[in-house]
Amino acid sequence: MKTARLRFLVAALLSAWFSSSQAMAVLKVSDNQRFLQTADGAPFFWLGETAWLMPERLNREEISYYLSACHQAGYNVVQVQVLNAVPAFNVYGTPSHSRDGKLLTTGHYSYWDHMDYIIDVAEQNDIYIGMVCIWGGLVKAGKMNVEQARAYGRFLAQRYKDCENIVWIIGGDIQGDIKSDVWETLATTIKSIDHRHLMTFHPRGRYTSARWWSKASWIDFHTFQSGHRRYGQRMNDTHYPIPENSEEDNWMYVDSTWHYSPIKPVLDDEPIYEGIPKGLHDPAEELWQAHDVRRYAYWSVFAGSCGHTYGNNAIMQFYRNGYQPAYFCQKPWTAALHDPGFNQMKYLKRLMLALPYFERIPDQHVVIDNGTRYDRLAATRGNDYLLVYNYTSRDMKIDLRQISGEQKKVWWMDARIGQLTFLGTYENKVLTFRPHKTTLGIEDGVLIAIDAAKDYLKEEQTEI
Repeated sequence: MKTARLRFLVAALLSAWFSSSQAMAVLKVSDNQRFLQTADGAPFFWLGETAWLMPERLNREEISYYLSACHQAGYNVVQVQVLNAVPAFNVYGTPSHSRDGKLLTTGHYSYWDHMDYIIDVAEQNDIYIGMVCIWGGLVKAGKMNVEQARAYGRFLAQRYKDCENIVWIIGGDIQGDIKSDVWETLATTIKSIDHRHLMTFHPRGRYTSARWWSKASWIDFHTFQSGHRRYGQRMNDTHYPIPENSEEDNWMYVDSTWHYSPIKPVLDDEPIYEGIPKGLHDPAEELWQAHDVRRYAYWSVFAGSCGHTYGNNAIMQFYRNGYQPAYFCQKPWTAALHDPGFNQMKYLKRLMLALPYFERIPDQHVVIDNGTRYDRLAATRGNDYLLVYNYTSRDMKIDLRQISGEQKKVWWMDARIGQLTFLGTYENKVLTFRPHKTTLGIEDGVLIAIDAAKDYLKEEQTEI
C-alpha cells in the first residue's frame, strides 16, 4: 500500500510540475487541403505512436513515463483505444460501464478520470491524443447500436470538447460499410457538440477511409491502414482491394485516396509494426525490422502524406509478464522503447520541418530510370529543394532541373541516425549519384538537393 501511495504521489507531483507548460492549440487543415497546421498557421507534421491499450494497461506512473519517452523520441500524436471492450476495465479494476450498460463516471477514480489523466499528461508532453472512440470489432459484434452511439458521442464530446490536444478517430480496423449507421451517428453527434477538433476514420487493413467517407461532412482528413503483409502474402483474403503483389507499396494509398473528391490530407495511421511477424498470424514468419518501418514512413510521406504513425508490437499492447501476448510478442513494452525504429522516426519529422512545408508535392519526374519494389526511389520536392529516398543504396539518376537554381547543393542523410554528409555543389542538370555504403545490410537514406542560393541547411551541418 505504501508503494502504491508513493507512486500515486510521484505521478501527481509530475503532473503539477508540468502544469506550467505552454498550452497546446487545436489542429487545423492547411489552406491547400493537403497538410495539417497549428492554429497560428505553423506546419504540423503528424508523427504518431500506436498505444492502443494504454487506458487499460498502464497506471498513472507508467503513463507519465511512457508519454515522456514519446516526447523525447519526437512523437506529437499518440493513438489510443478509448474502449477496447464494453465494459472496459483500467489497470485499477475500474469499469467504463455498469452491468446495465450505462457509463460510469462517479467514484473516487473512475475509468474516465483515468482517460482524463492520459490527456492531461499528454498535453504536458506536447502530445495530441488520437481518440479511437470504440474499436470496430465491438461495433461489428453489436456492442453499440445507433442509440447507444448517440448517447456515447454526446458523452465524449461534452467531456472532452474543451481539451486542446485531442483528435477524434471514428472506426477502428473496420470497413466503413459495416454498421455505417453507427459510425455516422457517432461522428455526427460528436461534431454537433464539438466543432473545433479534427476527425478522421481508421479503416481495415489495405483500405483508405476515402472509400466510404470522401463526401462525409464530418471527416477532416483521411487515413489508410497499409497493414502488416509482405509482398505476395494474400492469405486467402476474399476482400482484397489492392493489386496482387503490392502489399508493401504503401505509397499507392496516398494516390488512391487523392482520386476521391474533395482532396483532404491523408496519412498511414497503421503500417507494419516493428517486431511483429509478417502477416501477423504465423510465428515462423520473419519479424518486421527497423529498416522496414523506416521504408514505410519515407515512402508514404514522400508520396504526399501529412505525417505518419509508427507502431511496435510490444508497445501497442503494452505487453509484460503476466499478460497473454498477442501476435507472439515476447518483449516487455519498456524494453521496446529502446528499439531502433521507435527512436528513428524523429529524423523524418525533422527533415520535413527543415524545409518549406506547405509547397511540398510528390514528384517522381525527379527520378530517371526508376526501379520497382525495394529499388523504387521515392521523390518529393518544393520549389527550390528535392528529396529522394533510397532504400537499397542503388545508383540514383536525378534531374536537378526540377527545382530552381543554376547550382544545387547536395547532401546525403542517413535515415538511421539523421547524419548529414555534404556531397558538394553541382550544375543544374541530370546527374547520377552513388551512395557509399559503410555497413553491411540495409543503409537507407535521403538525397537532399537545394537551390545553392538558399540556406535551409549548412554545408558544415552534420545532423538533421
